[in-house]
Amino acid sequence: MKETELWNRLNRHLGDSYARVWAAEHNVAELDSRTVVQALEAGVPAKTIWRAVWAALELPARER
Repeated sequence: MKETELWNRLNRHLGDSYARVWAAEHNVAELDSRTVVQALEAGVPAKTIWRAVWAALELPARER
Protein backbone atom coordinates (compact mmCIF):
# COMPACT_ATOMS: atom_id res chain seq x y z
CA MET A 1 0.00 0.00 0.00
CA LYS A 2 1.23 3.47 -0.84
CA GLU A 3 0.95 6.43 1.48
CA THR A 4 -1.59 8.05 -0.86
CA GLU A 5 -3.88 5.03 -0.47
CA LEU A 6 -3.56 5.26 3.31
CA TRP A 7 -4.67 8.91 3.19
CA ASN A 8 -7.51 8.07 0.79
CA ARG A 9 -8.81 5.44 3.19
CA LEU A 10 -8.48 7.75 6.20
CA ASN A 11 -10.35 10.47 4.31
CA ARG A 12 -13.09 8.05 3.31
CA HIS A 13 -13.67 6.87 6.88
CA LEU A 14 -13.06 10.06 8.85
CA GLY A 15 -13.81 12.83 6.37
CA ASP A 16 -11.35 15.00 4.50
CA SER A 17 -10.78 17.58 7.21
CA TYR A 18 -10.94 15.37 10.30
CA ALA A 19 -8.65 12.65 8.91
CA ARG A 20 -5.59 14.92 9.05
CA VAL A 21 -6.42 16.06 12.58
CA TRP A 22 -7.01 12.51 13.78
CA ALA A 23 -3.82 11.28 12.12
CA ALA A 24 -1.78 13.99 13.82
CA GLU A 25 -3.33 13.79 17.29
CA HIS A 26 -4.64 10.27 17.98
CA ASN A 27 -2.11 7.86 19.49
CA VAL A 28 -2.61 4.36 18.17
CA ALA A 29 -1.61 1.61 20.59
CA GLU A 30 -0.55 -0.80 17.84
CA LEU A 31 1.85 1.83 16.51
CA ASP A 32 3.69 1.96 19.84
CA SER A 33 1.37 4.78 20.90
CA ARG A 34 2.49 6.95 17.99
CA THR A 35 0.20 8.93 15.77
CA VAL A 36 -0.21 8.05 12.11
CA VAL A 37 1.94 11.05 11.20
CA GLN A 38 4.68 10.02 13.62
CA ALA A 39 4.59 6.44 12.35
CA LEU A 40 4.94 7.64 8.75
CA GLU A 41 7.86 9.86 9.73
CA ALA A 42 9.49 6.88 11.47
CA GLY A 43 9.27 4.84 8.29
CA VAL A 44 6.53 2.44 9.31
CA PRO A 45 4.99 0.95 6.15
CA ALA A 46 1.61 2.39 5.19
CA LYS A 47 0.06 -1.09 5.17
CA THR A 48 1.12 -1.66 8.78
CA ILE A 49 -0.27 1.74 9.75
CA TRP A 50 -3.57 1.03 7.99
CA ARG A 51 -3.99 -2.28 9.82
CA ALA A 52 -3.44 -0.51 13.14
CA VAL A 53 -5.89 2.26 12.18
CA TRP A 54 -8.41 -0.33 10.97
CA ALA A 55 -8.28 -2.04 14.38
CA ALA A 56 -8.39 1.25 16.33
CA LEU A 57 -11.45 2.45 14.42
CA GLU A 58 -13.08 -0.99 14.66
CA LEU A 59 -13.86 -0.98 10.93
CA PRO A 60 -15.55 -3.93 9.22
CA ALA A 61 -13.39 -6.79 7.98
CA ARG A 62 -14.05 -5.86 4.35
CA GLU A 63 -12.14 -2.60 4.91
CA ARG A 64 -8.94 -4.30 5.99
